[in-house]
Amino acid sequence: MPASPTHSREPVLEGRACRARVPALLRRALWWTLLTLAGGIERRGRLPRGGCVVVANHSSHADTAALLAALDARHSPAIGAAADYWFASPWRRRICSRLAAGFPVRRTGGGMDDLLSRADGLRAGRAVVLFPEGTRARDGELGSFHRGALVLAEHAGVPVVPVAIAGTDRLLPKHGRLRPALVRVAVGAPLPASATPEEARAAVAALHRRTTGEPLPDSAARKRVAAVACSRWGLALGFLWAGAEALSWPLMPELFLAVMCVAVPRRALKLSLVALAGSLAGGLLALQLAASGVQLPQPLTTERMRAEVRAELSAESAAAVRHQPWNGIPFKVYAHEAGRAGIAPSDWLARSALSRGSRTLTVGLAFGAFGFLAHRLRRHYALYLALLGAGFTAGLTLIVAGWS
Repeated sequence: MPASPTHSREPVLEGRACRARVPALLRRALWWTLLTLAGGIERRGRLPRGGCVVVANHSSHADTAALLAALDARHSPAIGAAADYWFASPWRRRICSRLAAGFPVRRTGGGMDDLLSRADGLRAGRAVVLFPEGTRARDGELGSFHRGALVLAEHAGVPVVPVAIAGTDRLLPKHGRLRPALVRVAVGAPLPASATPEEARAAVAALHRRTTGEPLPDSAARKRVAAVACSRWGLALGFLWAGAEALSWPLMPELFLAVMCVAVPRRALKLSLVALAGSLAGGLLALQLAASGVQLPQPLTTERMRAEVRAELSAESAAAVRHQPWNGIPFKVYAHEAGRAGIAPSDWLARSALSRGSRTLTVGLAFGAFGFLAHRLRRHYALYLALLGAGFTAGLTLIVAGWS
């Protein structure tokens, strides 16, 4: 007796589902890694066994990445995407289909047929992800849900699973730029296939409120430092700190950058440039004062440091400052001895801009990158400050001892 069409198609569907799991696993690893680097991703809840239609809120292009990173690869999730945008050109089509597991859904006629074509995949255990609002929402408010997702679920005989996404509107705002943020994905309890759009919207909205209502773990110390770094006083403090260090202050501006740039990574470049400007201004003033015979205090420096700098300046003139970023001798020693040696201010400024610029910008941007990658650990910022202080003290002690 010949097999029925339904039974003959089951092995084919199962084979396709198995083949789809490998690229789904690779996509999940890719987006999980990128979102972890961009601030972290957390997931609560799991999809039920078997096929399902996922309905989620939509406020950012990063929503797709968040779902692909959070949903189980065994469901090989496929994500409905606007045909008139994501499939309007060959390169967008390739990006959407290969990196985002997207399939086209027409927004002007024929969209229901596009959805119903996914019914076989659902019956084989796959997940189809749809954004029932049809477009990205503004201000975190959910729009009304279209019926397509519910019709597809009822047609395929699978449940509807509400999912809430939080944090993507901060990570990649609509018409905005990328910035670090923790993304959270919450998977709710399945709804029956007979659920109405209003019931699905209410479930997603409730889940979204609970998810966004949970405060992100943070440190009071980081908040206070961030408030200073983001104010005009933060820039002034960076300029004065670096300028004072070039004159007499014993704490290098890199310590200031290590504190500020980790607290607010997006300010790293601006703070680094301001610190560089302060260092150059202070170094130029120190050179002029030394040339006039003024001797400022130089704590935590040694006579051996000064002798080494005098020898370097005698051999290389202003170019000797290129050694400063690597030998542990403070910049103020070079500036003072350069003034005593009669180095021309213009030559000194040009040479010190290169040496200080390479060090200050590298250190500031490196700490900014560290703060960006460690964004989800910001609740431990006070511990970071303690370790930074201990490490700086130990390093400075060793440097001074080595030059004694």
